[in-house]
Amino acid sequence: MSIQTIKLSVLAVAAGIFVGGCANTVHIEKVSSADLSRYKTYSWIRAVEDTTTKTSRSNDIAVQNLQAAVNSQLQKIGYREVKTNPDVLVNSELMVEKTEREQRDPVYSRPFTRYYYNPRSGRYTGFYYPSQFQGFDSHTTSVKEGTITVMLIDTKTDKTLWQGWTTQELDFAQITDKEINKNVKSIFKKFDTNK
Repeated sequence: MSIQTIKLSVLAVAAGIFVGGCANTVHIEKVSSADLSRYKTYSWIRAVEDTTTKTSRSNDIAVQNLQAAVNSQLQKIGYREVKTNPDVLVNSELMVEKTEREQRDPVYSRPFTRYYYNPRSGRYTGFYYPSQFQGFDSHTTSVKEGTITVMLIDTKTDKTLWQGWTTQELDFAQITDKEINKNVKSIFKKFDTNK
């Protein structure tokens, strides 16, 4: 095995650990007796609710992007959207909130050089003292987190059959389309139609 191959292997493992460490945790809850394979059609719950209720328009684009991402994933697993008599109702929620996070930063001393006079040689000699780890500095920072939740509700029983959700720290004030798609895909990776 060459050194180049070893280096590439080490880089691949390191990249895998980094990507795995950045992944969000997805939570799934499912009614144990539910057989999701027998459901084939769906409608959005907002489509059957009273349209006279006013909602905030501040995140309309994000809500539309979320609905499009969920539609795409549902259709990939074989569900079909219908206007009437769906097997399940789909509801999705998007919540962006500010939260506090404890942050611990390592603290190191400053490196320095101390000079000593050597009477034998008649010269000054410098000794370098490297920085030393001194502990952690703890403080809280404000971060924004986006939580996406997707629910499937049985139309006959009006009970939730399945729900998945994940939370991600946001880079910007609002959740982006890219973040929505990534998180919805993560949720549906854990969608299992088997009992």
